[in-house]
Amino acid sequence: MPLKRNRATKIIATVGPASNTPEKLKALFLAGVDVFRLNFSHGTQADHGIVLGHIRRLEAEIGRPIGVIADLQGPKLRVGRFTEGAITFTPGKRLRFDADVATMGDADRVPIPHPDIIEALTIGSTVLCDDGKVRLKVVGKGDGWLDAEVVSGTRLSNNKGFNIPDVVLPLSPLTEKDRADLAFAVEQGVEWIALSFVQRPEDIHEARDLIKGRAAVMLKMEKPAAVEHLEELVELSDAIMVARGDLGVELSLPELPALQKRMITESRRQGRPVIVATQMLESMISAPVPTRAEVSDVATAVYEGADCVMLSAESAAGQYPVEAVSFMDEIIRHVERDPGYRQVLDATQAEWGKTIGDAMTKAAYQTALAVDAAAIVAYTLSGTTGLRAARERPPMPILGITTRADTARRLALSYGVHAVNVGEDIHSFGEMVDRAVQVAVEQQLAAPGDRLAITAGVPFAKPGTTNILRVTTIGDTDPPSKFDTDGATAT
Repeated sequence: MPLKRNRATKIIATVGPASNTPEKLKALFLAGVDVFRLNFSHGTQADHGIVLGHIRRLEAEIGRPIGVIADLQGPKLRVGRFTEGAITFTPGKRLRFDADVATMGDADRVPIPHPDIIEALTIGSTVLCDDGKVRLKVVGKGDGWLDAEVVSGTRLSNNKGFNIPDVVLPLSPLTEKDRADLAFAVEQGVEWIALSFVQRPEDIHEARDLIKGRAAVMLKMEKPAAVEHLEELVELSDAIMVARGDLGVELSLPELPALQKRMITESRRQGRPVIVATQMLESMISAPVPTRAEVSDVATAVYEGADCVMLSAESAAGQYPVEAVSFMDEIIRHVERDPGYRQVLDATQAEWGKTIGDAMTKAAYQTALAVDAAAIVAYTLSGTTGLRAARERPPMPILGITTRADTARRLALSYGVHAVNVGEDIHSFGEMVDRAVQVAVEQQLAAPGDRLAITAGVPFAKPGTTNILRVTTIGDTDPPSKFDTDGATAT
């Protein structure tokens, strides 16, 4: 039987030791996962290649497209090592930072293996260590060193991370490790490359030059500098991840809710899928049920119109990965059944685009509402038509019909899109309607007597040509006879 989700918002799960076997991956998918994330901050390329093979075999067994994200680590800034393994201090203490990592640190000195960062910092800059548990302010600077005063925190140990929130650092988001991982991931055929540590538009261009169109680019919004370029970075990317972990370290936590809402709104406006991530059901790493606050957090992201919500350690290393997915699935379905949910989405409709394709997709959405269509059918080669339909956040499912496996997998994270790879090109209007009806019935998105609003483009099999809207009523024949439109009307 076809597997159909009874929700529009999608679920992404991170794969790790708790979920990397064929049996666990299948259980997660059946519980509600639409897309799997491979975190290249952990594990080897060989490990990820094995998991990807498991996912592709699961996809063939289930008969549904499954998207895969390769999440690159990005540069990890860390302090060096201390003679005693750690140092303690009180607010007001001055510490000297320098790049002499060959000499271990002590109670007065912190080595950091990044001389270019020491050069970039200025007096007054903020330095955060150990996920923000230690906050310092730069009060002095010389040739190859700087002095910083402890503002808060009492302890710093070996190799803890540090963040510089108010300075654009002279670093590429792609380290040598990231470049090797990126090359491996695109050769293996992943659909999405997630970029960490992006600060400016040039960082996206650098990644695209390496990807060469072989995968879509997902931007992780986790640096304050990136927020300053939000509109341009969304435009340059194919999807956005609201990465609240690092963003919550470098910005004040009270800023995050408004910023999350702003990112979702901007992504919807430009028709880019948007994912809300980090600590969504964090307590389920070790508990079989989430907290009330976590349930509300997931629900808030759904009410705001996110395409996806994501599990990280909950599914990668937690004790209850399948239960976490099941809870997330149930939360989403309850929200989407709430009448207030539709009121919120309808009150925040995305702006219209200016192309013919935008106009046709908007017309399909309005027509589908007017005739109470069971589904909107979007014929799409590159996925653009499916993304346009998802931007409208329709109350009925979007059947994304494509002839490309990679397009179907990419659409797996788009709101409301039930993507199907039919494997063959469409050559005529009659075949277009015939195929739409057949697939809609087979996938249990519609039944005899239902109406479909169908969008496609002429010439067929050419991307970027959406210029047709057709409304058809499904007849009693199942599957329909070839080119039988059964009273279909064309617009």
